[in-house]
Parts: sequence; C-alpha cells; structure tokens
Amino acid sequence: MPGTRKHKKSGQKNRHGHTVGSSSDRRCGADALKDGGRPEEGNEAPRDKEEQDIEAGDNLPYVIKTSDVMGRYLVASCDLRPGQLIMSVHPLVVGPPQGCQPLCLGCYKKLDLDDNAYRCEGCGWPMCSQGCSGRGREYGHSGAECQLYERVRPKLLAADSNALTPLYLVVVPLRCLLLQQHDPDKWHSLLTMEAHNDIRQKLPVIWRNNQENVVDRIRKEWGMTQYEEDLIHTICGILEVNAFEVGQEGVSIRALYPCAFYMAHDCVPNTGHTDDKNFQLRVRATTKINKGSSIYLSYAYTLQGTLKRRDHLKESKFFDCTCARCSDATELGTYAGALKCPQCAMGIVVSTAPLNRDADWCCTNDSCTGYTVPARSVRLLMDKIGDEVEALDESSIPTLEAFLTRYQNVLHPNHYHCLGVQHSLCQLYGKAPGFLINDMTEAQLRHKRDLCRQLLKVVDVLEPGYSRLRGVLLYELHAPLMILTTRGVEAHALAYRDLRSRLKEVAACLEESSIILNFEPETSNEGMMGRAAKDALMRVREWQRIITNS
Repeated sequence: MPGTRKHKKSGQKNRHGHTVGSSSDRRCGADALKDGGRPEEGNEAPRDKEEQDIEAGDNLPYVIKTSDVMGRYLVASCDLRPGQLIMSVHPLVVGPPQGCQPLCLGCYKKLDLDDNAYRCEGCGWPMCSQGCSGRGREYGHSGAECQLYERVRPKLLAADSNALTPLYLVVVPLRCLLLQQHDPDKWHSLLTMEAHNDIRQKLPVIWRNNQENVVDRIRKEWGMTQYEEDLIHTICGILEVNAFEVGQEGVSIRALYPCAFYMAHDCVPNTGHTDDKNFQLRVRATTKINKGSSIYLSYAYTLQGTLKRRDHLKESKFFDCTCARCSDATELGTYAGALKCPQCAMGIVVSTAPLNRDADWCCTNDSCTGYTVPARSVRLLMDKIGDEVEALDESSIPTLEAFLTRYQNVLHPNHYHCLGVQHSLCQLYGKAPGFLINDMTEAQLRHKRDLCRQLLKVVDVLEPGYSRLRGVLLYELHAPLMILTTRGVEAHALAYRDLRSRLKEVAACLEESSIILNFEPETSNEGMMGRAAKDALMRVREWQRIITNS
C-alpha cells in the first residue's frame, strides 16, 4: 500500500512502506520517552556545518558506553535538539537484500532476464548493461568481486532466473569476506559487530538456512575453501543483526555501517535516519535528547502491536524487548494492539501481562461479565486479519474503507491493522482516480482530515517529533484543510476570525512538514513532498499577509 519510505534497520518490511530492523539482544530502555515530545517550530539544524564537523570527527554529539545489560550503546554527549545530526557515515559494505529477485550487482536495478540477458564478461552475473554505473565501483560490482566469481562463471551463466534467486544470498557475505584482504580497516570495524552465534546456533531454521544457502554454497559448491565455515556463519550473523535496509528510487539493498550499529532499541525511537544515492547514512534526533540519555532507534515497525513487535524481535533479532511501551498493556495509551470486547459495548480487550506472550487477554471494563481470550487465539486472529490486509486491493478506496467497516466491532480504532489501512487512505484520498483533491466532496475532505488527525495522535506517541511519518501526515493534512478553507471563502461562509484561524493551522502543518521532510534525499518522494510543502507555505503566508492588511 502507499506509504512512507523505509526508516528502520533491515528486517521485516510491512506492505505500507515501512521497514523494521535489527541489532543485538540489548534490553530496551525508556529514556526516549522521557525526552520525547513535539519539536519546537524553527529548530531546523544548520546541516552543512554539522556534517563537516561530524565527518571530521570533531564535536561528536555521542559517546559509546558499555553495560552488562545493554552491551555497547550510544548516549548523547550534549543536549540534542530535534533535527540535529548525530552521525553521517559511509557503509562498510552494501549489497542485495535477502530474498531478492534478480538484480544488477552494479546499480541494483531489478532485472527481467527475459528482456535483458546481458551477463558480466568476467564472472557471468547478470547486470543491467556493459556500461553500468556501478561496474568496477567500491559499492557496486568491484573488480575484486568479479575476479572471485571467475571460477564459478559457467554455473552463473547456466542459471536461469529461478536458479539465480538463492545465489544472491551469498553476495553480501562474500563482499564482507573480501574486505579481509582488500580493506583491512573496514574488516576490523566489521568484526567489532555482534553476531550472536551462540543464540543463532540454537535456532535450527536460521542456522540451517545459512549452512545450506551460504556456507555450503561458498565452500562446497563453489570451492572457495579459503573462507572458514565458522567465519562465514559469523558474517551471516553480523548481517542479520546489524544491517540497515537502504536505497533510493526503487533500489532496495542492505548495508553495514560503522558506529550506527551501536544504537540501542526502543519501540518509541528518538532518532530517524536517511540515506542518499551514495548510500551515506545520516542519523538525526527526532526529539530533544538530553545529555547523558540513550540514543535509540526502533528495530521493529513502530505501528505494529506489542505481540507482533516482540515476536519479530525475538525470532529475528534474538532478544526480548522490555521497553516502557512493551511493558504497558495499553501501549502508552494508544491501544495499538487492542481488540473490542464482544460482550460489552464499552470494553477494550488487552493482554493481562504484555511481557508474557502466552498470557490471557481480558476486557478492561469493570462492569463487563469478564470476557477472556487465550493469547494463542489472539495471534491466530491477528494472522488471519493480517493475511486479509495483504490481499486487499491497495489502490481501491472503497475496498480499504470496507475493511475498516467490517472490523469496526472487532478491532480498536487504533489497532495496527486499522492504522496501516488508515495510513493508506490518507494518501489515496486526493490522489486516486475519482478522488482527486479538488473533486472531493466536503464530506470526503472532512474524512481525510479526520483520518490524518487521528493518525497524528497515535504517531505523536509512537514516533514523536521530527519523524518522517509525522512529516508526511502533516503534509497530507494540509490539503483538505486548505480546500475546505478555500471553499468556505468562496461561499462567504467563513468569518474573518475563522479564516485567520484556519490559515494559521494550514501554515503550521506546512511549516513543520517542510522542516521534517527537508532532511530527506531530494529525489525521494518525501524530499519532493518537503519542497512542495515549502512552496505551499509561501503561498499561504502571502494569503495571510493580504488578509491582515485588508
């Protein structure tokens, strides 16, 4: 479904455009909540000077600390304001994500092998063309990589699309291993990352998958016995635990970054990050972070419920999250995983012990007769509804609205399945055929406005401050507000005071949206949205000036 671009460490990607991420088994903390809140207007950071200082290693806004509970983690070395740059780092290695379809190893564009049969002359891997911009480049198909694959060139040339797909699983591990010989400094930096081999060895599915698809392929099928089995497993673990999903303009790859992997997890993050066409990662504070407070990102999709987030973190990131949000059955009052009680009109059903995945769920209404449901039944229901969401026509407003109506007596309005659909509707209203913004009825405009406002209430708790999601929602909110205001003026239905108040709200939405989205890459959808917000803000301020002087 339509949605904002990924903004988490690599891992599970939700169909509304968000991704979730990874790191070690550190316990989650709640410092981010204490430092949270909406940013003040006009707090945009001076980008060039900050980046120059950080890249030069001067005035770093963080220090690395160690504890028995959290391992290595970052804390602020000074008070950080919303939008302030925390780090700007180049990758150690980049490459195809797990489970990808055939793509060019130079520029990472998706390939249809029926239409494009070009293969690298040196090694036989499919590429977009002989003149690929990533050919011979450090973060593309390097000469060292091409030389490594020369011995398996016949096997690669003989592989069709189906046979090639699992072969991409070895690309990034081998790129990591090549660093040992070709860039020792990066190799040593990579080896400081946690692999959790002790935990992963106890997870047969994960360990066996790496053994069969990576280790055995490299050593037995391809004869690259210079790489020890244990070392390859360690590299696989480092990638699973520490990789970020990055990429612009339809490109989706994974990358390892120095320093960024130190950031601990919280289900309410106080940072956000972006990457550019050169895969450079920039991490910024989204809220005020006081000196000495931990710097957090979220390794899970923030708009999912606790059951779903904790299962993901446990299964793929190897730790049990105990942050403030996970510990609260109401998810900080958002009820992002709550159900409606089928036995009473006002009841809300939540877990009796959210840190215990097997605890019963029950109605919180004291006057209810005592509705209780096993956690297993809740998970089955959520999976069933989740499958239904995945099957929805993501471009059909009536279909999405019908889903919300169908489950209005089952799911809390803020349930994560509803939030995903509502988020899609916020972006479809005003853009989808038959629902273009200037053609929408007043009822439809008010509906889009109310959807945006409701989502913002949840986002202000779960992704507070200068988060990308908040920036997009503010931009989406300004449109119905502006059209309703314009129609009110044309119908002579707005008093002078009401007009000023409405324009002030529109300007506030656009101002904060433009600040937040200004941090996004210029060519990304969000970056272009940020420029549009800035242009629209200028027009609204001119209208405000005219009205004030009239």
